[in-house]
Amino acid sequence: MTQKLRIGVLISGRGTNLQAIIDACEEGKIAGKVIFVGSDNPQAEGLNRARRHKIATFSVNYASIIKEIKENPESANFPPDVNLDELLIRQSLISAKADTERIMFFLRSRVIAEAKLLEKMKPYPFDLLVLAGFMRNLTPYFIDRVNTAPGSPRIMNIHPALLPAFPGVDGYGDTYRYGCKVGGCTVHFIDYGEDTGPIIGQKAFQISEDDTLETVKKKGLELEWTIYPECINLFAQGRLKIARKTYALANSKKVTRTVVEILKSS
Repeated sequence: MTQKLRIGVLISGRGTNLQAIIDACEEGKIAGKVIFVGSDNPQAEGLNRARRHKIATFSVNYASIIKEIKENPESANFPPDVNLDELLIRQSLISAKADTERIMFFLRSRVIAEAKLLEKMKPYPFDLLVLAGFMRNLTPYFIDRVNTAPGSPRIMNIHPALLPAFPGVDGYGDTYRYGCKVGGCTVHFIDYGEDTGPIIGQKAFQISEDDTLETVKKKGLELEWTIYPECINLFAQGRLKIARKTYALANSKKVTRTVVEILKSS
């Protein structure tokens, strides 16, 4: 890309990764610029970080929307351009063992919130959407409206564990409680699953007997603030390529995976 990468960011809380991304853009470590910061939480501290840098902000109150739909399902203003049966087939965030009613409520409530989020994002054309502590799972409805070019994902996330180990909301906690001697963080593209998208980059740290959950989180966060800007800059440089690769296993079976190849700089 010859022009600066236009970066949109979604957050839920403090926005420490957001700050690292803003700083990297301002210091020239990312060939890009943050053009908006959105949140599912109107009180998110990270929104104030963005405002201090004169970045456009907005919020969609997910908690309020979910509560309203739960209490009064008939009041839901459902977007007309969605097929719930189709979404039900494609979603893989909720276990197939869960009852259909629970899955459908999840999809209905999230799609209504996501439609509002997409509307708020519309005035800000972007090249890459970065999830920086956005604590909401995205449905195929949202993902497909951002990833409009097949084979060119443009939603990036950072996860507090060395995926595929410990997906979910408490990666550092799970790593620590499992007794792992090594922890880390992972940057990956979003797909329809929970932290299952193709991996872009990872950084690891040692966990000693003296470490506590708090020190593990501190070590991880410090690595996050480095690796996330690095991976975003690779995207800005056009050096991330999606590839389908097939591997032969020891039992003669084959497995095919979607992976990210990092191209050499020109």
